[in-house]
Amino acid sequence: MKHVLITGGAGFIGSHLAEIMLARDCRVTVIDDESTGTIENLAAIKDHFNFHYIQDTVANKSLMRQVVSDVDEVYHLAAAVGVQLISAAPIHTIETNIYPTELLLSELLRRKKLGHNVKLFLASSSEVYGKNPKPRWSEDDDMVWGPTTRMRWSYGASKAIDEFLALAYWREHQLPIVIGRFFNVVGPRQTGRYGMVLPRFVDAAMEGQPLVVHDDGQQVRCFAHVSDVLRAVIELMETPKAVSGVFNIGSDEQVSINELAQRVIAATGKEELTIEYQSYSAAYDEGFEDVRCRVPDLRRLEATIDSRPTYDLTAIIREVVEHARAKVRW
Repeated sequence: MKHVLITGGAGFIGSHLAEIMLARDCRVTVIDDESTGTIENLAAIKDHFNFHYIQDTVANKSLMRQVVSDVDEVYHLAAAVGVQLISAAPIHTIETNIYPTELLLSELLRRKKLGHNVKLFLASSSEVYGKNPKPRWSEDDDMVWGPTTRMRWSYGASKAIDEFLALAYWREHQLPIVIGRFFNVVGPRQTGRYGMVLPRFVDAAMEGQPLVVHDDGQQVRCFAHVSDVLRAVIELMETPKAVSGVFNIGSDEQVSINELAQRVIAATGKEELTIEYQSYSAAYDEGFEDVRCRVPDLRRLEATIDSRPTYDLTAIIREVVEHARAKVRW
């Protein structure tokens, strides 16, 4: 039986991955410090006989040595989450993203030297592209960040360091790694608490509140359902030619934030709701910069695996709204 370790497994994406892996007859260990995740996300599986949960940090070296000692695959999802948290706590962002990745890679190298080659999936982010002006980003494009005085860019820079570290471990030690850059992953259980726009809009609509759009709402984004994203992740991990590769993972169906707000209002049936506009400085901090267009080039992913999304944006919005309604009924 394959033993899978998921760091950050009590988070939105990690909890869905844990469910999928158990359904695939794997033994699953989750470690999460619950700084942004919650054990409630694991309610459906927490008593499963093949599931083990550890509430602790990936930065705990002695714990990680013990946990990694008998796993077959690692999915490293633990990271700082959301623009709002990143803006408010840049030290936490940098430390959370870089040191645990370095520690995990070193422990996997230690196991490799003992004769056990454990494959690692590193969850990265579209944030690594910074504010590259291209209308569609491909994996070999330049990273374009703003100045270090704008803390907003610390997240992308720290995730890029994670990627550099993982690729260096492959180059110097042939430690098998796969890197996935996520683009706006959404679905049930995602919280809007840290600035994620779709659940934030849905929560506001369910409460009968105005939907708050930042800046002018003309920003373009793409949203992918968590099940489609994780199917791609798992297939990449099962594909030998994906080792040492960097892949955009997401949807390329484009929508403006204004249109997203309008579609959420329509999906909730609350046509009386209004849209309000808020400056970035009011929402985050003075001098905050955002990206006008964030669209992935998915050709490398599609050339490597059979990556066909099953959810379009209409279906995604409908499911997130239904999940929010179910929570209200509870």
